[in-house]
Amino acid sequence: MNLRRRPTTAALTVGALSATLSLSGCAALTGGDDANDSGGSGEGSRTVAAALYPLAYVAERVAGDAFDVENLTSPGGEPHDLELGVRETALVSDSALLVYVDSLQPAVDAAAEENAGGDVLDAAAVVDLMPFEDEHAHEEEHAHEDHEGHEEEGADEHAEEEGHEGHDHGELDPHFWQDPLRMAELGDAVAERLAEIDPDEADTFTANADALRSDLEALDEEYVAGLADCRTSTVVTNHDAFGYLEKYGLELESIAGISPDAEPSPGALADLQDLIREDGITTVFSESLVSPKTAEVLADDAGVRTDVLDTIEGLTDDNADEDYLSLMRANLAALQEANGC
Repeated sequence: MNLRRRPTTAALTVGALSATLSLSGCAALTGGDDANDSGGSGEGSRTVAAALYPLAYVAERVAGDAFDVENLTSPGGEPHDLELGVRETALVSDSALLVYVDSLQPAVDAAAEENAGGDVLDAAAVVDLMPFEDEHAHEEEHAHEDHEGHEEEGADEHAEEEGHEGHDHGELDPHFWQDPLRMAELGDAVAERLAEIDPDEADTFTANADALRSDLEALDEEYVAGLADCRTSTVVTNHDAFGYLEKYGLELESIAGISPDAEPSPGALADLQDLIREDGITTVFSESLVSPKTAEVLADDAGVRTDVLDTIEGLTDDNADEDYLSLMRANLAALQEANGC
């Protein structure tokens, strides 16, 4: 039997007080009217929110001890699939600065427009991003050579099977952190924004950005020298996240296109098997944040080995002690071994 008791006056008073406190907490979390009246809930904050690891790395190096940096993408999470929960939305609302890359993470794009309470820095607006079509012009040439002499109808059918099906070749590649010099450009931009937020620490931010640039320029020189004399220049990766490495003379071919979870067509896999055989490729690279299954199947069918090329989009339990510089150097070593450099 379910007995209901009439609430006492004291209980009603406590309930009303709890509801008031709850509503106040929600207003603080989402940046209510009071926060907006003071110019945004990020005003006076000592936190920088970064959309994913490479941006957080730059922000941490530049901010030093002046700001706490929070990564919106949890360790081990796939940044492309990020959905913002209550905690992450609150971080966007309450941070002095949000650093993100437009068109990489739709949830962060929406939060930057709707929830950001402080300043917003879009890396795509300060770093010279490359169009996919420029990075992969060699793919079009390769396709033309493969189809030379074929029936036009057959060529059209094959084009529809390409692994980059649905891929807009006119869009910009957001994976700029594969180029250390572009990371240095972001560092300078972060320093400028933080100096506007906290002018008293402007010299510190500038000095930190200069030190970061020095490290990144040295890393760039290591890549130039390390990949200068390779037996083969072609690199097969799981998804299209390494196009900026083509500045070092490499030719990148991806299995799944821009989406790491996309399923390649049988025709695309057959083309890659031909390419692996023709170019003497020894390795198919998988990634640390997504399943290696597709890369392993391709490698097994082609009779070559697999290895991991880190997208550096986020850390995992396996590489939690690493940082951007060490991961980039590990990638360089893997590329040298695979390509006979």
